[in-house]
Amino acid sequence: MTTHGHEARLAKLGIELPKAVAPAANYVPARKSGSLVYIAGQVPTAGGKDQYVGKVGQDVSIEDAQKAARLCGINILAQLRTALGGSLDGVAGCVRLGGFVNATPEFGDHPKVINGASDLMVEVFGDAGRHARAAVGCNSLPRNVAVEVDAIFELA
Repeated sequence: MTTHGHEARLAKLGIELPKAVAPAANYVPARKSGSLVYIAGQVPTAGGKDQYVGKVGQDVSIEDAQKAARLCGINILAQLRTALGGSLDGVAGCVRLGGFVNATPEFGDHPKVINGASDLMVEVFGDAGRHARAAVGCNSLPRNVAVEVDAIFELA
């Protein structure tokens, strides 16, 4: 398997990934299929607590929602690292992100919010972090968190 310096880049960026959180329902956090790894939707939790709770456009600002999306991305990378046995160096790149924003009906800047996760993937994986994506508004999300993001990665 070809290895990339993603772990070194994480360290250089000062990004520390948390321990991957166990699923809260009947699903697996990551599933490999061929050369792809699918990561289940991750919410903005840190230290065992939900962060950025509420509706974007009412309770949560765009800037905080972007931070929430970045935190979802951090949790995605933690799940990916665990699924790959402790290293991201075997990742060829990010294929797709799916972003869900718990927003008021009139909110329309979903893409700006999900940029928080997208920008992180490019920081960590360089050009290989550029991906297809969806940025969708939702009426609600689990535990009323502001953002949820899922992902698909390709292995080298």
